[in-house]
Amino acid sequence: MANQEAEKGIELAASRSAAAERPYAPAPGVRWRPRRRWRLKRLIPQSLLGRSLMIIILPLLILQVISTWAFYDRHYENITRRLSQAVAGEIAAVVDMLLTDPSNTEEAEAFALANRHLGLKIQLLGPERIVEYDPPFWPSLIHDRLGRALEEQLDHNFSIDTHSYGSDVEVRADLGAEGVLQVLVPRNRLFSSTIYIFLWWMFGSSLVLSVIATIFMRNQVRPIRRLARAADAFGRGRDVGDFRPEGAAEVRRAGRAFLVMRDRLRRQVHQRTEMLAGVSHDLRTPLTRMKLELAMLPRSPEIESLETDLVQMERMIEGYLAFARGEGKELAHEIEVGELLREAVSEARRSGLRVNLYLATDLVSVLRPQALHRAVANLLANAGRFGKEVDVTAHRRSKGIEILIDDDGPGIDADQREEVFRPFVRLERSRNFDTGGTGLGLTIARDMIRGQGGDLTLHDAPGGGLRARIWLPA
Repeated sequence: MANQEAEKGIELAASRSAAAERPYAPAPGVRWRPRRRWRLKRLIPQSLLGRSLMIIILPLLILQVISTWAFYDRHYENITRRLSQAVAGEIAAVVDMLLTDPSNTEEAEAFALANRHLGLKIQLLGPERIVEYDPPFWPSLIHDRLGRALEEQLDHNFSIDTHSYGSDVEVRADLGAEGVLQVLVPRNRLFSSTIYIFLWWMFGSSLVLSVIATIFMRNQVRPIRRLARAADAFGRGRDVGDFRPEGAAEVRRAGRAFLVMRDRLRRQVHQRTEMLAGVSHDLRTPLTRMKLELAMLPRSPEIESLETDLVQMERMIEGYLAFARGEGKELAHEIEVGELLREAVSEARRSGLRVNLYLATDLVSVLRPQALHRAVANLLANAGRFGKEVDVTAHRRSKGIEILIDDDGPGIDADQREEVFRPFVRLERSRNFDTGGTGLGLTIARDMIRGQGGDLTLHDAPGGGLRARIWLPA
């Protein structure tokens, strides 16, 4: 009994551990979506010019913001507060003078003295109610500081109007039975224009420096862009003879290294082509002599087997030489891909293949026409060899040109689709092995497509066969 309970406990613990190890699965009918995390990389420019400008301009902007805040807090606000306190003290002094000696003679002398020496335009209105003005729409430091200063030094009700008189600020103080004192204070007595001068000078100089930095960085980035375009053009088989290293020392060094690499690759391709041409000539001579000798011998099953082996050897040599030569010395130029596909399909139809062609308009790109024609013809031949009907579709997609070649044959298993692109690889299960090929057709096709900046991949066709997808840069 104890052993049975122990076994049940072990099974329960094992089931819990297995459940803990199983990944989370959403409930049926609920679509699980991964949580998207906000990343700072999305806000960072992707180009070198943008990142360089960010490195230069961002600290400059931070410095401007800090300097502006420090100047505003320490200089502008303090000066405005002190000017407001001085004006409030003068207004309070005039009010005390009027209340101490309210005679008309002293009143006129005080108003004239304030206007002549202090710049204050003062008049005493009749007994009336003080108008309560609405606060300004935009926050006004003058309105705030002057109001605080008057609250500290004036013991009467007052109102401030900062927007009705243009260059003056109106202050009204209720003196009770004496009436309402109206004071027009020049705005320049409450405000220092140095803040605007400082800000305009600071932001103006920053703008000029930013423009100079942008022009300088564009000149530094331009050689890198030219190097990238030259490398991309060379990879697609275009001529880059006008490329000259320029820019900073590191960029010029990279440009010279690119030119050295280009010359080395050209010499290597040329030497390989010349060597293989010699090997082809040397191998064909003994093969031809062997074929003649076999033709002169009496016919027998052994002789026929040797002749078959010789034919197979010739095909292998031709396939290997074609793979090694690649595109040769053909240069890329602007072509209409639709016209090239029509020619390839017409040739396939003349050889007995059933091919349907569906083309979109405006399929212009800079490519090697002979290499592309050879790759498409090779794919059409393979599709027609293993299927009864072939569909060819071409259209623009993802900033390029997509060519789809679908057949209704047996297809290729997904785990073997990359293997068939290896040289001399032939499948035994997915397709017929006894086709007379050498296992270089797809290898040559992908090599030619990738040599022009594109790619060749294999997928399942909608009709159940194999789909060859060619992507070419537009």
